Amino acid sequence: MQLHRLEIEGFGPFRERQSIDFDAFADDGIFLIAGRTGAGKSSILDAVCFGLYGGVPRYEKGGEKRLRSDHSEPDEITEVVVEFSTVAGRFRVTRSPEYLRPAKRGTGLTKQSAAVSLEELTESGWVGRAARAVDVGTELNEILQLTQEQFLQVILLAQNRFADFLLADSRERQALLRRLFGTERFADYQARFDERRREAEQALGGSRAMVEARLDEAERIVADAELGGEDADSAPETTDARIERLRRAIARADYRVERFGTERAAADVALVEADAALAALKEQRQAQADRDRARAALATLEAQAAEIADATARRDRARAAESLRGLITAASRASAACAAAARARAAALEAAAGLPIAEVGAAAGDDHAPALAYRDFASERTRESGAWQRAAALEATAPQRASELASAQAAVTAASDSVMALDAERAALPLRIAELTVERDAARRDGDRIDTATQAVALAERQHAGALDTQRLSAEAAAAASAESEASDVHTRAQAELAQLRRRRLDGYAGELATALVDGEPCAVCGATEHPAPAEHADPVSADDIEAAEAVRDEAAAAERRASRRLADCTAEHAAAAERSAGLSVDEASDQLAQAVSRRDAAQRAAGRALELTAVLDDLQRSLTDLEHRRATASETLSAARTALSLVEQRVADADAAIATARGEHGSVADRLAEARRQIALATAAADAIDGVSDAAERDRAANAELTDALDASVFDDVTEAEQALLSATELSTLDDRITAYAVDVKKERALLLDLEMRMLPEEPIDLEPATQAAQQARVTWQSAVDADSRARSVQKSLTAIVDSAAREHAASAEQAAEFEVIRGLADALAGRSGNTHKMNLETFVLAAELEEIVAAANVRLHDMSDGRYQLRHSDALAARGAASGLGIVVFDAFTGQTRPAKSLSGGETFLSSLALALGLAEVVTARAGGIRLDTLFIDEGFGSLDADTLETAMRTLDELRQGGRTVGVISHVEAMQEQIPAQLTVRTLPDGHSVIDAPQSGRG
Repeated sequence: MQLHRLEIEGFGPFRERQSIDFDAFADDGIFLIAGRTGAGKSSILDAVCFGLYGGVPRYEKGGEKRLRSDHSEPDEITEVVVEFSTVAGRFRVTRSPEYLRPAKRGTGLTKQSAAVSLEELTESGWVGRAARAVDVGTELNEILQLTQEQFLQVILLAQNRFADFLLADSRERQALLRRLFGTERFADYQARFDERRREAEQALGGSRAMVEARLDEAERIVADAELGGEDADSAPETTDARIERLRRAIARADYRVERFGTERAAADVALVEADAALAALKEQRQAQADRDRARAALATLEAQAAEIADATARRDRARAAESLRGLITAASRASAACAAAARARAAALEAAAGLPIAEVGAAAGDDHAPALAYRDFASERTRESGAWQRAAALEATAPQRASELASAQAAVTAASDSVMALDAERAALPLRIAELTVERDAARRDGDRIDTATQAVALAERQHAGALDTQRLSAEAAAAASAESEASDVHTRAQAELAQLRRRRLDGYAGELATALVDGEPCAVCGATEHPAPAEHADPVSADDIEAAEAVRDEAAAAERRASRRLADCTAEHAAAAERSAGLSVDEASDQLAQAVSRRDAAQRAAGRALELTAVLDDLQRSLTDLEHRRATASETLSAARTALSLVEQRVADADAAIATARGEHGSVADRLAEARRQIALATAAADAIDGVSDAAERDRAANAELTDALDASVFDDVTEAEQALLSATELSTLDDRITAYAVDVKKERALLLDLEMRMLPEEPIDLEPATQAAQQARVTWQSAVDADSRARSVQKSLTAIVDSAAREHAASAEQAAEFEVIRGLADALAGRSGNTHKMNLETFVLAAELEEIVAAANVRLHDMSDGRYQLRHSDALAARGAASGLGIVVFDAFTGQTRPAKSLSGGETFLSSLALALGLAEVVTARAGGIRLDTLFIDEGFGSLDADTLETAMRTLDELRQGGRTVGVISHVEAMQEQIPAQLTVRTLPDGHSVIDAPQSGRG
């Protein structure tokens, strides 16, 4: 860390702003902060510490409230600015303590809160990083990497704290070195190894517990299965012995499985044989039943033979008649069709009697001539009606043409109305735009007052809050004034009582002396030999009485001071509140606040209205442009509608002319077409009916002739006999199925009976009971053998699996145990446990090595400064009460050849040792890559305890720091140092009491 600039204003003895450029001493390397005692030299270091940490080393906790200069005027500020750099960058801290200042309004004082800000220098200039005390503290903790206590031990060596690092105990020294060298990672290593040790220990314990659980389970199985060949010793067994004993039990389980397997195989054979014998007897018994049933079924079938023969005859006659069924049906239908055709011809000729056709007679043998006449008439009338079809279609679509005409007329009217409406709207829109523009401009002017109205509301709110606080604080100030007056009276009475006791004490002394006076002998006080008016001996007042009265007086004075401070605080707060209220009462402030809020709301509404009107005007402007396009489009639409109307009117006129021509004398073209279609249908029907009679008569003759030929060739004499023999398809199928089934059943039963008779089965039923009982007994024996074999195999399998698993887990746990011992040894070594008699963990070991280097670097200078007498030594002696060892520092005295504690050094010796140690610490820390750089060091006094020769040696040592690139600031009033350090910063006290800092004087050009 390196300081660059310090600015102080209204702080300590410095009233006016003072600026110190530490970079001006970079070439000198060492500079002196000189001045008379009390001028404010140490206040410079106080300002540095306050700026960085918000605290001051010389003051007790809470003393920062006294940091404001007593010389400052009430309206002057108190501020400290510290500019510094670290490896993280260049930064600037601006900090102010809490103090009282005049109220901005009204009279009295108000509290100025403490403030702090942190800035960082970037390529674009100073950029703020934090502005709250807690945020600035967090940022500085990351940037500085030192607490205030550590800062005061290694950088700012303040009065009475110069030797803190030298005399610190191991724990305090460890905390400082840890932050300086960043050794927290070694503590992380130790924690991770401890975690690995715990995990390995838990895993090993789990493995061993699993082995024990499995062995216990195996022993339970052995006990339940009664496989224990020998009893275990009462003495505890090792795991290997238990596994070996259980493997012998597995061998016995193997033998038991073999024996029960043999018994099961024999039971399997016996069961198969018994089941086979029973199955054979059951088969013979079933064959007997099948033989008896076949005999009965065959007898029943033979009794149905006559019935089946009759059914066979009926089926055969029905099949013969079935071949004539179609011819009989065809002949009957042809006769019926011939009679129907004759009736149809008579009806058709009667219907067509009114047609305009000349009567046509049929020539001899020509039945088709009348039919031709009717067909010619239908053809002629069809040709005539073809010309009327298009006119009929036009007549049917007349309503559509009327609708099209009405639509075209409506379109022309609508287009015309649209053009007229757009013309009217186009004429009215500019007037509307002008009116809204005036309204919009007025709303804008009202809305522009919103900022002023908002500020007025904020001011009214502050005044209202101030009025409320003033009302509340008036009572508190009155109570505080009463309490202060009462405390003052108590203090006055206590002071008077103390003064009276002191007078009585003096009077008592005079009385005691008067009792010892003797006429003619000199007085011990004045030497006179005459004693005309000796003092009377008053009541004695003891020193304890005086001390008690002083205690009462001091307590009363303290109470008075507290009451006075309370009154001052209340008065200041009341004055601040009165200033905020601007002298208004609560009611007045409330009225003003309501009016301000009303004006602000009105301005906000006006601003909103202005925005709305602007949007409306924009829409109207767009509408005006759109109207021109719509007007042009509407004109085009009107022209197109008029053209379409002309076309529709022409189509309507043409259609009406065609319809009138085709209609003739009929009511409509459709009526004329309907009449023509009716006549065509009648003529066509008459022609078809005439032709149908001839065709039907021919088919009737052919069908009767074919039927007669078929009857002659059949077994039937006439049609009636054949019709009686006919059966329905269902009846015929039923007869056929019955006859076929009968034949199949007879054949099947005869074949089955023949096979069974050939087996020569006994006539009496076979008894199955003996064979059934034998088979059941064999199955019971087999089931017992199977159960015993299954149990034996299950026990063998479970016992073998558990013991093998336990053996494998036991072997693995042995490897885990070896690994655990290695991890535990490493963890104990890193944590300073077990054989580590010094209880030095890994981090302490690393810090001890760093401390050895610091001590070695310090001894280079301490040797010269002490003329070779003293040498600092790193001590790893065991610390008391179990604390970590390895960070001790002792002093070796070459005169005695012995080491002694650092606390045994004299003041001057302690100063030299501490100085050497601080310089050594700065060198080692700065040499560490990535560590905290200590480029600036301040030393506050202490040189006055050195003799001239030692001071010369110390100055020579400090002068050597110029080559290291560090800057050392020394505060001292020793004249010899002022002569030897050319680079100086002088603090002077002005006649009015406040101090100033003269511009730095560099000793090098």
